[in-house]
Amino acid sequence: MKYIAAIALLTLAACGADGEPERPDAPKPGISITGKAEIGITG
Repeated sequence: MKYIAAIALLTLAACGADGEPERPDAPKPGISITGKAEIGITG
């Protein structure tokens, strides 16, 4: 039972070990489509 408590304590201590969480950069609004499309008959 002591091992379970130790593992739980270490797991909780690891949360936020690198500091406060940071919000990721928001994606820029808009749509961008790039690429190439080909249609044809082969034979």
